Amino acid sequence: MKEIIVYGSGCANCDKTAEIMQAAVDKLGIEAKVVKETDYAKIAQAGVVRTPAVAIDGKIVHAGGVPDAASAEAWLSAS
Repeated sequence: MKEIIVYGSGCANCDKTAEIMQAAVDKLGIEAKVVKETDYAKIAQAGVVRTPAVAIDGKIVHAGGVPDAASAEAWLSAS
């Protein structure tokens, strides 16, 4: 099972990013868990400078801004 972490403060853009990632998981039919991480210490520890950011299985694939659905699907297909 893939682990997808959306890093951010809990703002609307972070929530939208988590929704996009969950929709991509559902569309592709893969086993994955989407988690939102709002703890600033953990965000910094992950090396995230701009939010929202997305990590798939521990690798940051996106930072800063809301991704589009096609990008989310591509990241999941590639990982």
